[in-house]
Amino acid sequence: MSTYLLIKIIIIVSVFLISLVVAMYSTYAERKVAAFMQDRLGPNRAGPFGILQPMADGVKMFMKEEIIPNVSNKFLFILGPSLAMMTACMTSAVIPWGKGLTIGGNFYPIQATDVNIGILYIFGVVSIGVYGIMIGGWASNNKYSLLGALRASSQMISYEIAMGLSIIALIMMTGTLSVREIAEQQAGGHWNVFYQPFGFLIFIICAFAETNRAPFDLPECETELVGGYHTEYSSMKLGFYLFAEYINMFISSAVISTLYFGGYNMPFIGRFVTDPNWLSMIGTMFLFGKIFFFIFLFMWIRWTLPRFRYDQLMNLGWKILLPLAIANIFVTGMVMWWMGKLS
Repeated sequence: MSTYLLIKIIIIVSVFLISLVVAMYSTYAERKVAAFMQDRLGPNRAGPFGILQPMADGVKMFMKEEIIPNVSNKFLFILGPSLAMMTACMTSAVIPWGKGLTIGGNFYPIQATDVNIGILYIFGVVSIGVYGIMIGGWASNNKYSLLGALRASSQMISYEIAMGLSIIALIMMTGTLSVREIAEQQAGGHWNVFYQPFGFLIFIICAFAETNRAPFDLPECETELVGGYHTEYSSMKLGFYLFAEYINMFISSAVISTLYFGGYNMPFIGRFVTDPNWLSMIGTMFLFGKIFFFIFLFMWIRWTLPRFRYDQLMNLGWKILLPLAIANIFVTGMVMWWMGKLS
């Protein structure tokens, strides 16, 4: 096996494991953030400061009785959570987690794969993730599950349009679909959020809706739909749905950090560190710092804002975000034309 292939496998496995670990401890962080905002202690029994709580939750999920309803479509009932989990893990493949390491005179980018249509890949995989929720809700043969699945599919399809249009303005400005190239162009503090503030605002709102996080958690609205699309699920199948949500939150934070906040680029660090490997590792840590900030933002908003009504959710997506995204494309085009004319 060649050294290049071996290092690539190590990077791919590392990205997969880090995604799982971050998602696992996001459940712990969510409870701690909620406890802090509600003046409680949060998890404090399993291990010091409750840091073993995610492992206890995992053991509980594995040990719980697995129930498959007799009236369900058993194959699709199993396929739904599997598809949701698989698509959540696939999205991280094109995200550049660092500049790269030079080992034995060869350069290895810290990225599973660098395809020149990385943004299209992300949107393609995210759109497939909708099917995991739809299939699970329909296969359960439960009216609450079906209503939750219908809500989730219509919500995600509606907000994907505005999200895609907000990215078009960014692509017009950067001239590339490669996520790594977009990250590289932001070196030196030229973050895209300064040039595309409205695009960023539209994108992050749509990211909340795409991950089914409050205040957009209508598909699993407990007060109306029992548990939503995963009402009939138990054991690790339920765990897959819940875990996929946290992985999606982690990946959404990574995409936002990379597209709008410079990714692994850290301004002025080159003045103090000259070794390229150290620069790359510091950049990776800097990227994870941004990711953790956005994960905290997801949690902060969940425990601050109340849930939308469904008509408000649709009005925001179709009547506000969609026109704003189209206007942002138009303004971006006009500014680029004007600047091109000046030059």
